[in-house]
Amino acid sequence: EVQLVESGGGLVQAGGSLKLSCAASGFTFDDYAMGWFRQAPGKEREGVLCISGSDGLTYYADSVKGRFTISRDNAKNTVYLQMNRLKPEDTAVYYCAAMKPWRIIPADNRWDADYWGQGTQVTVSS
Repeated sequence: EVQLVESGGGLVQAGGSLKLSCAASGFTFDDYAMGWFRQAPGKEREGVLCISGSDGLTYYADSVKGRFTISRDNAKNTVYLQMNRLKPEDTAVYYCAAMKPWRIIPADNRWDADYWGQGTQVTVSS
C-alpha cells in the first residue's frame, strides 16, 4: 500500500520559515519523482515544486522561486520542502505527491501526481 505522510505544517508569521517532510512507503522511491502541491481556499490545486528521482532535477512554480526549496533523501524515502520568506498568500493545504518521471512536462513547467498524501495545513499570518 502506497503511503505518503506529511508533517511539519503549522502557523507562522509572514517572513518566517517552515520545513515540511513527507515520508513515503509502499513503492520504489528512487523510481519516482516527488513533488509538492498546494491548494488555497477557493482555488485550484497547483504544483509548487518537484524533484526527479534519478538526477535531482527540480522544477518550481514562479510564485515560489527563490523562497522554497525541495530536496529528497533516497536512503530515508523522504522528501522535504523548505519554505523561507513566507507570505500570507502561501497559506494553503500542502500535499506531497509521487509521480512517474513522464508525468513531469518541463516545457509547460507542469507535473501531475500518481499518488497523494493527505495534506498538511500551512497558515501564514500577516
